[in-house]
Amino acid sequence: MKDKRHRRILELISERPIETQDELLNLLSSSGFSVTQATVSRDIKELRLVKTLTPDGKYHYTAHAAAPKSEMSNKFLLIFSESVKEIDSAGNMLVIRCLTGMANAVCAALDSLHWSGVVGTLAGDDTIFMVMRDEHNARELVSQLRKMITDAQIQSS
Repeated sequence: MKDKRHRRILELISERPIETQDELLNLLSSSGFSVTQATVSRDIKELRLVKTLTPDGKYHYTAHAAAPKSEMSNKFLLIFSESVKEIDSAGNMLVIRCLTGMANAVCAALDSLHWSGVVGTLAGDDTIFMVMRDEHNARELVSQLRKMITDAQIQSS
């Protein structure tokens, strides 16, 4: 059932621009799939869907193809440096604030790089919550991510 639902989601996003999880949920229901918003959210993460900016200034879901690690690192840097507004930590937790609609893309990119010390991630529309193994891992990752943003800004100047 999950595989069929995933295939249908990929069909739906290729057929038309879908901007919200609620819109995707309604289209799945119309296709005979009775699912919750939480299931749709998990499906989006499992399928590695990202929101892509369209020429008319709106975001819609698109499939994210697997890429080689070096290419993924470059894509991560681009997505991350252009989308992240703020990074902070408290204890072993990180909060990353992004431009509206970009947290899922940034989080998928973060997850694909398998950072050391990450226990798990959770992305909303504009915020990513990360749980790290300990405070040291959290501080280290904040430092690395902030440096990446600074380096990317210097390179683009």
